[in-house]
Amino acid sequence: MDCGLPPNEVSPYIEPFTGLRFSSDSSFIQSGKIGKVDKSFEATTLKSYMTLRYFPDGKRNCYNLIVKQGKTYMIRATALYGNYDGLNISPKFDLYIGANFWTTLDAGEYLSGVVEEVNYIPRSNSLDVCLVKTDTSTPFLSLLELRPLDNDSYLTGSGSLKTFRRYYLSNSESVIA
Repeated sequence: MDCGLPPNEVSPYIEPFTGLRFSSDSSFIQSGKIGKVDKSFEATTLKSYMTLRYFPDGKRNCYNLIVKQGKTYMIRATALYGNYDGLNISPKFDLYIGANFWTTLDAGEYLSGVVEEVNYIPRSNSLDVCLVKTDTSTPFLSLLELRPLDNDSYLTGSGSLKTFRRYYLSNSESVIA
């Protein structure tokens, strides 16, 4: 999902650099406001990072996703602050999957955006990914990706697997997203 992509814009679309298909997040969440990163980022930023959804109201705001119970999913949250609000203060907030803490997302950690991933097996056919305000800054997301995986891709006795680091070693110029 391209967070903050207005529902009246072309959706879904293919991100030219990665070849990934993105749709607006508007049918998966009922709260939040739409923002755009500062124009100075346009020349060097992927289309999918240009919009975002931010949550100035409420402590907890959740995306409700339809999934298949027992299926393994890779969930990826990407946040590019891009000074969308003109305050030049990078937000820090928590991400939860349902009631379970996933990670603290610090949007000021990297200028090009911060990415958090987890492999997760849902226990029902719906899944909430929640942004939780932890201080005075405003939670936001640029992208929320949900990718089904083969159930034997990563084996775990129970729970989820958080990505530590991923390397792609090749002479190829292509991108694996």
